[in-house]
Amino acid sequence: MNSALPSPDDMFLLGGELPVRRLGYGTAQLTGPGYWGPRGDRADAVAVLRAAVDAGVTLIDTADNYGPELAEELVAEALHPYREEVVIATKGGVVRTGDSAWHVAGRPEEVRAMCEASLRRLRTDRIDLYQLHRLDPRVPMDEQLGALEGLRQEGKIRYIGLDTLTAEQLEQALSLTGIVSVQNRFHLLDRASDAVLKMCEAHGLAFLPWFPLANGALTGDTAAALDAVADGHGATRGQIALAWLLHRSPVLCPTPGTGSAVHLAENLGARDIRLTTEDMSRLEALAPA
Repeated sequence: MNSALPSPDDMFLLGGELPVRRLGYGTAQLTGPGYWGPRGDRADAVAVLRAAVDAGVTLIDTADNYGPELAEELVAEALHPYREEVVIATKGGVVRTGDSAWHVAGRPEEVRAMCEASLRRLRTDRIDLYQLHRLDPRVPMDEQLGALEGLRQEGKIRYIGLDTLTAEQLEQALSLTGIVSVQNRFHLLDRASDAVLKMCEAHGLAFLPWFPLANGALTGDTAAALDAVADGHGATRGQIALAWLLHRSPVLCPTPGTGSAVHLAENLGARDIRLTTEDMSRLEALAPA
């Protein structure tokens, strides 16, 4: 039987108390190739950020190494002073020295210095969600999370999140401090983090999937299957990929990025798509077992 699924909840309570709309906006695409340097005109980037908030986006996801530093500066330029409903999430723990050079830096003094710098660039006294971009394998987890907990107790960050970790690492992290969110790769064609997603559901954590649009991979045989679903809704492939995430789990909070106001509007149109049981079956079958 092919029946419309219930409308997915548009809201998620971050930390069980702070409401955000589940379809957010990511800032990586406001920077150049490799997330290095500027992309196009600065005024255009500012305009897209403002358009996102004007369209009802409340979760803005950025990172200190996008640019580096540039994305956070653009967020502040476009949105400060921040509307009460806008939640700013940023990340630290990775140092960039080139467009393909990423260096994990998780020593407590490094994490603290990165957070302090983000506070300055974002022009705020407290970051709503501060996420460790990568766990540093050279530093005990309790020391890395201890630095974040110290910043939280000082009122410099409200909530702690983690990026790219296993279910076992998440279980360990939860035993050490309060975690409210996870960022792992998860999209229509990659469900490798399904165990992490299940843990997020069990603990009420937000799961912010990176590459929610599969980083340009929605082509070939996949596109044919996607087109069949998209045609039935008068939608694009990308809109269906985002709608699938919103229907897949109530904790998934995708933050697709773009530097185009037209593409932004297209992405946000996914909020209005109501998939059916048959749609979901077709889409679930796209990922390899």
